[in-house]
Amino acid sequence: MNKRKSLIVALLCAASSGVMAQSVEDGLKDLYYGKYLSAKQNLEKVIAAKPTEDKAYYYLGIAQLGMEDAAGAAATFQKGLQAVPTSALLQAGMGRIDLINGNAAAAKQKFEAASAATQGRDGDVARAIADANTEVKGGDRPYALTVMEKLLNNEGRKKKEQYTPVAADYIELGDAYRFLGGENGGKAITTYEKALELDPNNAEAVMKQGLVNYNARLKAEAVADYTKATNMDPKYGPALYELFLFYTTPKKDQLSWENAAQYLEKYMAVADPADKTKNELLSASISFFKKDYDAAISKGQAALPNATDAYKNQLVLLIGDSYLQKGDSLNAQKTMDTYVQQVGESKLDSADYKLLSAIYMKLKSSDSATQNQYNTKALAYLEKYAGSITTKDPETFIQIAEQLKGARNYTAAAEWYAKANELSLANKEQLQAIDYFNVGINYYYGAVNVKPFDTTLLAKADSAFQKVIEAKPELGTGYYWRGQSNFAKDPQAQAGVAKPFYDKYIEISEVDPAKNRGTLINAYTYELLYYYFKEDKANVKVYADKLTALDPNNTAVKQINENMAAREKPAAKPAAKQGQNKK
Repeated sequence: MNKRKSLIVALLCAASSGVMAQSVEDGLKDLYYGKYLSAKQNLEKVIAAKPTEDKAYYYLGIAQLGMEDAAGAAATFQKGLQAVPTSALLQAGMGRIDLINGNAAAAKQKFEAASAATQGRDGDVARAIADANTEVKGGDRPYALTVMEKLLNNEGRKKKEQYTPVAADYIELGDAYRFLGGENGGKAITTYEKALELDPNNAEAVMKQGLVNYNARLKAEAVADYTKATNMDPKYGPALYELFLFYTTPKKDQLSWENAAQYLEKYMAVADPADKTKNELLSASISFFKKDYDAAISKGQAALPNATDAYKNQLVLLIGDSYLQKGDSLNAQKTMDTYVQQVGESKLDSADYKLLSAIYMKLKSSDSATQNQYNTKALAYLEKYAGSITTKDPETFIQIAEQLKGARNYTAAAEWYAKANELSLANKEQLQAIDYFNVGINYYYGAVNVKPFDTTLLAKADSAFQKVIEAKPELGTGYYWRGQSNFAKDPQAQAGVAKPFYDKYIEISEVDPAKNRGTLINAYTYELLYYYFKEDKANVKVYADKLTALDPNNTAVKQINENMAAREKPAAKPAAKQGQNKK
């Protein structure tokens, strides 16, 4: 379950009996701080004391989802409905389970029924419906916005019928805007501000402003918001966890294992003391980010026997990655292969595929057949990782492209670079020449690594290199590689399709022939061949001299000079036939 989910922690509007209200509120408070096991334990006590308290069942299910126990949450919602058959809140909870299971149509029916039963005016129910549709994959995010707007719309209502909003309502409305993205980011920020007007110390609202800023690539502002949230409430673990996630993200302006370890330690200090396995995982993770891989492995292995399936996956990943980071790829392979055998391929997710690919890329064998198997598996897992990610982020796409390039799968690499460019343009980011070059060069290598050369890929490479020229016309790079792409289509240089690009490249690059020696040799060679087949002796000599100056033993010059000499040599007179009379 998404750890960034709204915690839906408004205080109950209607007070119950003293002990009961306090117990439910204790569970809600635990949810706010991300202490799912403690919340579960408190809410189970509420249900034991009052089996008809539908809010206790609902928030217990949310706690179980926070622990990644969807089956347990479904059972809790069903048990609650048996005790309170008319509960719209639990009906919304079951709709959330339908969404998790991929049944959006069934979910929508339950949400509509729950909303109709409460006329869309119950805060807990509206937030439950909206939260499910924003946080769960396959949810209807515009519908989430509509549900929250209906709840908060008091227009035309009598005073006694008006709904009094709480901070959690505006947080949920802000979430709806945030997940819709784009221009709605500003609306989300403003809506979270409304939550802070009602509850000035609400760290969740400030943290989520940080999420909006991060999505807008305002990273400094995001970190400032996360930090502000932790200063407002030093016990608010979710903001500390966001800072940890920020510094573990493999991007040049974020990745810092030192900072990651620091914030993970702070998070562990306020984490749920009741969740022993989680704390063991955190302790092992801190060792990992401090690069004490032996300690990480030892702690992870000690925690495995009592771990739930969700924690077991995280522990195995940690142990496998620790072996990989310390250079023991064989034990990393053994750890992950054993896990795959235990759970089956169908249970693997993107994190599993990513690590498995990295492990198999590191494995080396002197036996060519074994090495081919490693390479094949590495590429297969990488492709599964690429197909499984849901993150729409150019940098993630570029990382996939670079791994594919490292595996010499150039065509696939080009396609992922192209996807990254498309996403950047959709985000209204300006692309640089290097962004287009990465597409072109990988299409080019994909084309020339097969026999015969793939002309479709060469055309794609040529198109990408033209965009390099448009981005940086003063550089020779785009012209040179357009020349190379067309040279590959015209290897005898008879059609002259590469000539205009080589001409321009030579004009730009001859200012420093020593620096550009290798590329100039290729350009001069094409020009030499072109003029040779045109029988233009003057220009043949020009480019032969240029080539010889850079490469005195150039074989193309030698061969063409020999061919031209043979072409110009007078034909030998035929020998007189035997017996022919002399004159």
